[in-house]
Amino acid sequence: MTNERGERDVGISEDAWRRRLTEEQFRVTRKAGTERPFTGAYVDTETPGVYRCVCCDAELFRSETKFHSGSGWPSFTSPANRAAVTTREDESHGMRRTEVLCARCGAHLGHVFPDGPAPTGLRYCLNSVALALDPDDPEPGDGPEPDAP
Repeated sequence: MTNERGERDVGISEDAWRRRLTEEQFRVTRKAGTERPFTGAYVDTETPGVYRCVCCDAELFRSETKFHSGSGWPSFTSPANRAAVTTREDESHGMRRTEVLCARCGAHLGHVFPDGPAPTGLRYCLNSVALALDPDDPEPGDGPEPDAP
């Protein structure tokens, strides 16, 4: 089942999304907005981990595929797995682009362009506000020393 935008309907009302998300998260993920370039929390982040959907916590992208594109938004060469995201044509704002959505809840994540680096040649250009970084656990010995008894 899909809603009026053609997104997957996960049974959460617009009011419930508004209560669950910040105003900016709601505007971007539920209304297909875009955050301003170079303002997002993850533009320059190099922390190893999993990038999850801020709406439903689905695993979307891994830090191993993140790269600095210079576009002003976090960029990735591929999703964590093919089933993590869906795409559709977007002709809004007088442009022809491919929109990227969370496959689980239909959240707008950003767009994908055919100008990325190897191995895929793709650039998934995403809104930081649509993502939540779940950092990898530090390796044993990487953290602070435990307090002595």
